[in-house]
Amino acid sequence: QGKYTFADGLEYKDKKWHYCDGYDRRFYTEICSGLKPAGISQLTNLDPPRKIPEGCYDCGDGFYNPETRVIVDYKLRFLRNADDDEHEWIIRTCRKAWDETNEHKPK
Repeated sequence: QGKYTFADGLEYKDKKWHYCDGYDRRFYTEICSGLKPAGISQLTNLDPPRKIPEGCYDCGDGFYNPETRVIVDYKLRFLRNADDDEHEWIIRTCRKAWDETNEHKPK
């Protein structure tokens, strides 16, 4: 019983939860304030997004350095060491400090 409200104001609902359900991919701040024009879309719920240190990933509760396998909070204080499963998940899923381009190769 009771309720849970996230830091950005989103209130969790146990039933009829429609946020991030696969049909509506907007961030909560976009739901509240509207979408930005094409070309300046939000990358995260926080706008502008945090600057990720070089060579690191933003893993949700801090930054991850895959070389040292250490996660630090957003004030760069040690949080934990990543095990193999967390390392693979972060590398596969999370936003990184650098851009990669995929060139289209015509047939």
